Amino acid sequence: MTLDRGYRLGVMLGDGIGPEIVPVSVRVVDAALAAAGAAPVEWQELPLGASAIDEHGSAVPPATMDALAGLDGWLLGPHDSAAYPEPFRSQLNPSGAIRKHFDLYANIRPARGFEGGTAIAPATDLVIARENTEGFYADRNTYAGTGEFMPTADVAICHGVFTRRAVERIARTAFELARRRRNKVTIVHKANVLQLSSGLFKRVCLEVAERYPDVEVDDFHIDAMPVHLLRRAADFDVVVAENMFGDILSDLAGELAGSLGIAPSINASDDRCMAQASHGSAPDIAGRGLANPIAMMLSAGMLLDWLGRRHDDAWAADAAVRLEAGVRAAVRGGVATRDLGGRASTGEFTDAAVRSIAGS
Repeated sequence: MTLDRGYRLGVMLGDGIGPEIVPVSVRVVDAALAAAGAAPVEWQELPLGASAIDEHGSAVPPATMDALAGLDGWLLGPHDSAAYPEPFRSQLNPSGAIRKHFDLYANIRPARGFEGGTAIAPATDLVIARENTEGFYADRNTYAGTGEFMPTADVAICHGVFTRRAVERIARTAFELARRRRNKVTIVHKANVLQLSSGLFKRVCLEVAERYPDVEVDDFHIDAMPVHLLRRAADFDVVVAENMFGDILSDLAGELAGSLGIAPSINASDDRCMAQASHGSAPDIAGRGLANPIAMMLSAGMLLDWLGRRHDDAWAADAAVRLEAGVRAAVRGGVATRDLGGRASTGEFTDAAVRSIAGS
């Protein structure tokens, strides 16, 4: 179907550089939709993070969570939960709380080099499909609490959980992604040592692979995979991994492609999606106009693409293509922030991206 109305999207600014990079991402989404001839978005800003603690007594107020349930998608800015006062610092962080509440099981993190950028491996063009609900991140594995506990002051224990259901659905996501790209999936695991847990991950991924005979499959141990990425990142298409492995590998891939400042992601289930840059809140440069907004912009573009596929909406899909093309054209034209070797401020880069989008 094609929607006969615009989307209703949530905006959570977050902490640190969030109030700088999220509003400019809203701006490029609006520009891309206008260039595609699509209906405009109705934006709803919702409290989250340190400011929400001050005003509402919670990093993710119940009213925010309730409002998210009624929207078509969300943009989430970075948060600085390590700087929150107790007891908020020890609670599940805002991103994790939202992902857990809505069962956003697929964290999709592309890494693609920018022409005109400063990439270590400019030919990098891969996507990491990271399982987002369990694995070695303990805060995903319990109904309540963070999944970590200390029976004594000198002993710390955390849970790692792997289930067939969770592995099957992230594997399906990876293989479907590969069919839209270059038809290759790489499974990352440590089944030679963690024979039951990581072994289940590898085994179930290979079982899912049997349903996709057109997709090439290989696998690597997690300790070998960073070496392969460093040496030949361009050989990889879609990489599927459990939570912690995928998190680590995607940061490496982002740097290979140019900078964590260009590393986008979405967190998605079958019916919900949240755009979130892969990087943190960078409090050391907050408020100075130095932040690279590309990761947040491209994350917003990924949300448009997800909406286009979910709703069979050619206008949203076209806007997603225009957004990414415009951002890349700005870098190719010599406009970039400091982390990419340029001198542009956040606002100056945004102006260049919007001009490119409008002219596409």
